[in-house]
Amino acid sequence: MRPIAFQSLRFLSHRKAVLCIAALAIGRASVCIAEDLGIPTIDLDQRSDLQVIVDRQPAEYLGHPTTLLLEDGKTILCVYPKGHGKGPILYKRSSDGGLTWSDHLPTPKSWETSKETPTIHRVVTKDGKKRILLFSGLYPVRQSISDDDGMTWTELEPIGNFGGIVTMASVVPVLSKPGHYTALFHDDGRYFNAKPNPVRGRFTLYQTTTSDAGEHWSDPAPIYVSSGIHLCEPGAVFSPDRKQIAVLLRENRRKANSHILLSNDEMASWSEPKPLPNALTGDRHTAQYLPDGRLFVSFRDIPSQGNTSPTANSWVAWVGHYEDLVKGNSGDYRILLKKNYKSGDCGYPGVEVLPDGTIVTTTYGHWTQDQPPYILTVRLQIPEIETLLKN
Repeated sequence: MRPIAFQSLRFLSHRKAVLCIAALAIGRASVCIAEDLGIPTIDLDQRSDLQVIVDRQPAEYLGHPTTLLLEDGKTILCVYPKGHGKGPILYKRSSDGGLTWSDHLPTPKSWETSKETPTIHRVVTKDGKKRILLFSGLYPVRQSISDDDGMTWTELEPIGNFGGIVTMASVVPVLSKPGHYTALFHDDGRYFNAKPNPVRGRFTLYQTTTSDAGEHWSDPAPIYVSSGIHLCEPGAVFSPDRKQIAVLLRENRRKANSHILLSNDEMASWSEPKPLPNALTGDRHTAQYLPDGRLFVSFRDIPSQGNTSPTANSWVAWVGHYEDLVKGNSGDYRILLKKNYKSGDCGYPGVEVLPDGTIVTTTYGHWTQDQPPYILTVRLQIPEIETLLKN
């Protein structure tokens, strides 16, 4: 790679002073330090060499993807709705770690009836059989199963007499019990039952469990209920020693920062939620570990009321240690993955880390001004990105 030339400048963003160091590499990048965040932000918006279009259709809204990396370390599955959080589920596959993507793959007829954002998760049965679960939410929550790594799928079928929003946002293995998993989601009273709850302004986080890798699910149990802070879209991650589970949460009213919940007993009980720092405040956090033991967390950057961010409403990532989450530290730095041009409508999962350390992160957004959103993958290597900070 040719040498990087640096230029210093100062400008104002959201009425806050921001120090930027601009860098010219393959494309254009910069490093900014914003007062409200306290850590640098590396701007990769113009690094077209890192970006791959997964799907873009004229005049069509494509949104809210979830990805799954298979055990071969290179095959990635991607599902997303044709519409804003609802609409027919579209399905693609990459066989080369996100460098290229297939055409739309065949799907069950019932996938056309999806009412919400689809999510996919890997589970393993008690006897070691690998399975993929796809969920479609609102009332009732429905599930589709693949036992052949996504080549074929069952039709969507209800998993119980309950509904929810962004189901299942996280599915976490119970390490002491093979085949057992706990799934997390939320509802605001409109969809949990067949008839909406007359109580408005109250958000509930739920968990439901399976002992047979998704064939049956328990009745959901509430783990946190509040009218004061509206916590939702739980994104779970294990501690490095896998003895603790942290859940990162969006605050839907924007009156408070994002929050964190902790469990030290395989999700049998939970701590009280506490705020995350400004650097981690936003929507739909998805976390994966890097080869060096740090975390890469992708999310939509939405500051809470009274705070600002130079990347507000766009797709960002945070890099730091697990201990930063627990202790409320700001972390090491953030990355602007792609600027979004419409009202924070972007930035759901997924995030995958390939065996060579390449991060493959995929989401939707209004990446072109005055155009409908489309699905984009960004592939990056942290050591290369950190050369900007070192210089």
